Parts: sequence; C-alpha cells; structure tokens
Amino acid sequence: MLTPRRISYAVLVFMLVLAGCLHLGSPLLAILFSYFALSKFLALTKKRWIAFILFLLVAIGIAGGAAFFTRTAIRELPEVADSSLPSASAWAQARQIELPFTDFDSLKAFVIGAFKEETNYLKDVATFARNATTFLIFVAIGIVAAVSLFFNSQLDVSHNVPASRNNLYSVFCGELSNRFRDFYKSFATVMGAQITISLINTVLTAIFVLGIQLPDAPLLIALTFLCGLLPIVGNLVSNTIIVCVAFTVSLKIALIALIFLIAIHKLEYFLNSKIIGDRIRNPIWLTLLALIIGERLMGIPGMVLAPVILNYLRVEMSKIEVQPEP
Repeated sequence: MLTPRRISYAVLVFMLVLAGCLHLGSPLLAILFSYFALSKFLALTKKRWIAFILFLLVAIGIAGGAAFFTRTAIRELPEVADSSLPSASAWAQARQIELPFTDFDSLKAFVIGAFKEETNYLKDVATFARNATTFLIFVAIGIVAAVSLFFNSQLDVSHNVPASRNNLYSVFCGELSNRFRDFYKSFATVMGAQITISLINTVLTAIFVLGIQLPDAPLLIALTFLCGLLPIVGNLVSNTIIVCVAFTVSLKIALIALIFLIAIHKLEYFLNSKIIGDRIRNPIWLTLLALIIGERLMGIPGMVLAPVILNYLRVEMSKIEVQPEP
C-alpha cells in the first residue's frame, strides 16, 4: 500500500474520531444529507444551479414547516391541556390515582417545580438555548460546506498543471478524494435503504392517521415521509408532531396514537437492521450492534453513521486481496 493511501486512510479515521470526540456529528450529517439531496436534484434537472435552487426551496420549506408546527404547538398547548387534562384527571380518580395537576397552569407549575428540585432550572434553560443555537449554526455551516463541495469538490486546485501532477501533495489529494468518495457512496447506499424504510413507515402511519381521521392528514403523511429520511430521529420527530395533533382531538386519541407510534418506532429498529443490513450485506446482529455502539459514542448522529461506517469498512476491506499461506 502506497504511503499517500495510508495517510488518506489515517485522515479519514482521524476525522471520524474527531467528530465523535468534539460532538461534531450533526454538521457532518448536515454535509452528507445536503450533498445527497443536491446530487438527487442534479440527477433530475441535469443543471447544478437548478438543483441548488430546488434544494434551497426544500430546505426553506422544511425549516418553515418546523417553525409553523412549533409556533402552533406553543399557541394551542394551553387550550389543549385545559380540554384534555380534566378527562385525564377523572379517569385517574376513578382508578384511585392521584395526579399532581388538573389543568395547564398546574401542569406548568408541576414541571417547573420538578426542574427546580432536581437541577438549576435557569441554568438548564440557558444551556438548552446555547446548545440549540450551536446546533443550528453547525447545521448551517454543514449546508454551506455541502453546497461548496457540490459546485467544486477538488482538493488540489493545481491538478491540471502538468508539472504538478506527480508530487506528493497531488497524489495524496487524489487518494483522500477517493476515500471520501467511497465513504459518501456508503452513505448514499444506506440512504437508499432508508428511503425504503421511510416509505413503509409512511404507509403504516397513513393508514392509522386516515383511520382515526386526524386533522391535516395529508400534511402529516408528507411530513412522516420527509422526517423518515432521517434514521431513528426522524421517526421521533414525526411521532411527536402526530401525537401533538392527536391531543387537539382528545386525550384518548392521543394515547392511542402514542401507543401505535411507539410500536412503529420499535419496528423501525428491526427494519433498519434488516433492510439496511441486506443493502450493505451485513447480518442483522452486526447492524444492531453497530447502532448500539454508535449511539453510545455519538448519540443519534452515531446511530445514523454506524451503518455507513460498517458498509464503508466492508467495501474497503473487500478491495484488499489476502494471499494464501504457503
């Protein structure tokens, strides 16, 4: 194996370790997802600027939809709580269960009091706000980096100069580009499987949403598919939105939706293991183990990256021929 190739492998490993140690999984995923979306739009339009404009519109639409649902939830939460909690309180009293709240004001006081007893409430709020701001900034940086790579992914800008082609830097840049290209291909392979999982999840959720006649069912189904493109965490986001909407109908519907969606969420673990495992040709137990290790090391970003790294290792190791022992 040539020295530049060895260095390129070391750089890729160092990048992944650094992303885990510095909690930079979110911007790394933002780069990969954004570049994946841009590539798909390019395949449809054949024009980079048109693909970029479509990507920008989709990104703005997703951000706007998230802001709309957040604002609506905050505005309607008091009314929903005041209409749902009395029935919950009556249900609990009939079974001799004492609830520490009966309406929205008492619920809010109970939650704040619990925070104050366990931790420093104001400090936790400030930490959450700072982490959320940092996350959004990192995601924005990742998107900008992906757009830059989309328009120009060359590492060595002098590669077209004949006298500069065979120097160590140019050869190393070529090897490093190959490593990152293979890593991205592994990500794209896993994402192709994730689209299949999202379709299955969307069909099951659509049957449930239409069956109980939730408000804004078409919008909820569309959001379920879009969120489902994010492994694990996307399912949590869509489930939270559906349960919040179900609360506007009744507490009973919300509880039914919660139970159903928890079952779907557990099913997605096995879908990830089976479908992604088949796509990357690894056994289910190994994919599950990778998901668990990834979650322990990097949290949710680690769960997303675990199948990607597993597939990348298989691809790279498959390129190395082992000579039979004499």
